[in-house]
Amino acid sequence: MFSFNDWREDAQASLVVFLVALPLCLGIALASGAPLAAGLISGIIGGIVVGGLSGSQISIAGPAAGFTIIVSSAIHDLGSFEAFTLAVLISGILQILFGILRGGIIGNYFPSSVIKGMLAAIGIILILKQLPHAFGYDADYMGDESFDEVGGENTFTRILNALRFIHPGAVLIAMISFIVIKGFDFGKMRGHKIFQFLPGAIVAVISSIVLNEIFKATSQILTVTSDHLVSLPFEGGLKDLASGLRFPDYTAFTNKKVYFVAFTIAIVGSLESLLSIDAADKIDPKSRVTSKNRELIAQGVGNTLSGLIGGLPITAVIVRTSANVIAGGKTKRSAIYHGFLLLVSVMMIPHLLNLIPLSSLASVLIIVGYKLTHPKLYTSMLEKGMDQFIPFIVTILAILFTNLLVGISIGMVVGFIFVLKSSIHNSIVMVQDENMFLIKFYKDVSFLQKSSLLACLDKIPSRSSVVIDGSKGVFVDSDIEDMIEEFVKRSVELNIQVELKKSSLSLSPLFRSK
Repeated sequence: MFSFNDWREDAQASLVVFLVALPLCLGIALASGAPLAAGLISGIIGGIVVGGLSGSQISIAGPAAGFTIIVSSAIHDLGSFEAFTLAVLISGILQILFGILRGGIIGNYFPSSVIKGMLAAIGIILILKQLPHAFGYDADYMGDESFDEVGGENTFTRILNALRFIHPGAVLIAMISFIVIKGFDFGKMRGHKIFQFLPGAIVAVISSIVLNEIFKATSQILTVTSDHLVSLPFEGGLKDLASGLRFPDYTAFTNKKVYFVAFTIAIVGSLESLLSIDAADKIDPKSRVTSKNRELIAQGVGNTLSGLIGGLPITAVIVRTSANVIAGGKTKRSAIYHGFLLLVSVMMIPHLLNLIPLSSLASVLIIVGYKLTHPKLYTSMLEKGMDQFIPFIVTILAILFTNLLVGISIGMVVGFIFVLKSSIHNSIVMVQDENMFLIKFYKDVSFLQKSSLLACLDKIPSRSSVVIDGSKGVFVDSDIEDMIEEFVKRSVELNIQVELKKSSLSLSPLFRSK
């Protein structure tokens, strides 16, 4: 926990996460119709408070792109951002209750194929969404994950439009940033001590600032102007951030809509956090398992505090979490450090941050995206069979052409269909030896296995003998019991000899021995 290597790697990773989180916090706030300060407040709280309370060592929390429509609609319906922050506060209290009541158990039932599909889809989306920024076309906010965009455009039409507005300086900066980051990943370079202390993404961003300053002095065509740079509006530092705080309108307690919005935020935020935590555990190099109930409580505390001082809803977010893992983050210190970096940056260096070209940050996210959707992931899922591969691919396509929450819902439905199919297939097995049959229940048998059992019974001809072994089926559904009892009655007419093998462990009256 206190090794020097972990401290160093966490500090390096926090710098990369900070660079990724800064434009995302601002972009999500802008797209939500909320004050820009709200995005930074939620990012700071997500890092310091939620990062400290969470049981995950690698997860990063903050404002989520999936909430932009919910937030913008809620602000409009409630009439003010102050009334909305009251809903955020209440949603946090609800999440704390969910955690206390052990609601995190829901997170244990997400199919692995769907979670891996979500990771791969996020990787593809990162690449597609960041390409326009790499070209110098910043019409959409950084961090958008939805297929449909503002103005009737979508992910693909945005890329086509970007090709019409290519900025040569932005493209050159993106290419150099990409080369620098990949260069730091090169094995021989990583062997040198100097490269062990400097993350490639930080060097790439610093290089992009220097390069653009050179462009300003030498070439107007190549100069990346302010509309393609990070835009941190708090020139006065902490004073400006403090003046942007919005506190809850407690008179809205009598407004029923506030509670509906709060419940919506609590449910959607909890599900997204549980999905992200499950995904984070799967990409954790140390394969640590996070307490889902503790995560809900941590998110609840974060949202309660965020609502109190005018922030946006907070969830665990997989893009920043992935960037943390890829940058080498080992413990929750990287999440906490990145929160402090967001706070300190607003206080001390807003002018410097406003020099960062968005095309350089796009290169960082494109590399994160590629590592999330690496071709090896697809081949490994294909090797596991169609029961795993089909839900995996369906989840990717559904997220790509809708948004994260809708896509995950579609993937979950398909995933559970295959889970049920596997369960039905494995619960009942029939073996034949000439005119003797054995039907064995290998685990609990529910009404879902009715068709499978009926198919087995229909295969038994007259003048046969059959043993129905229910000794391993601790629970046998009453519908299954009725089918077997009816078959036993018909067996007399069909001249079929039936024996029921029972067990003292069975909860079924039909298969429980006395």
